[in-house]
Amino acid sequence: MFSWLEKNPFFFAVGVFIVIAYAGIVEILPDFANRARPLDTAKPYTVLQLAGKNIYMQDGCNTCHTQMIRPFKSETDRYGMYSISGEYAYDRPHLWGSKRTGPDLWRVGNYRTSDWHENHMKDPTSVVPGSIMPAYTHMFKKAADIKTAYAEALTVQKVFNAPYNMPDMPKLGSWEETQKDVLAEAGMIVDQMRDEEIKKAFANGEIREIVALIAYLNSLK
Repeated sequence: MFSWLEKNPFFFAVGVFIVIAYAGIVEILPDFANRARPLDTAKPYTVLQLAGKNIYMQDGCNTCHTQMIRPFKSETDRYGMYSISGEYAYDRPHLWGSKRTGPDLWRVGNYRTSDWHENHMKDPTSVVPGSIMPAYTHMFKKAADIKTAYAEALTVQKVFNAPYNMPDMPKLGSWEETQKDVLAEAGMIVDQMRDEEIKKAFANGEIREIVALIAYLNSLK
């Protein structure tokens, strides 16, 4: 039989295709589907974190920073565990990127603190000597757009069935209920910051952009 196949290239090619296709169906596709499912640890962004993500995109942070750690030792030694597709289940749009003027930020929440981000955004060279990143002092003066982030969270919940009922995160309720959760989350970040203007603004019920951005960066783990 095999000698006959060797003498008939067309049927030999068809046979090879069938074998590879079968192997793909039996071995590759089930594993691929499993990896694409949301991880047990994956959860949607809170409203404050969504507001921070919008600021991150608005100010072009994703043009210099990737959010995808490749499975190479040089990457994992520096940034931590390589990225898995199931981690991005509730991340829309994905901010993987391909250009690294600055480091990858997908797991930055594991090794940077709120006060570090505060100093870095205000004066990058104060914590990273020689940094070419510009200062983002306007984030310390401008209020975050929480209402738009709330509307986005409702859309993500309805359209993509994002589980905002997870026990370890604020539930997505009415605007009034969500405001209380946002203030509670923001308050924990403000307590770790040193900028007195940020603290005064928060005491008056205003959440500045830098607080929302830090909430987003802290969530990247």
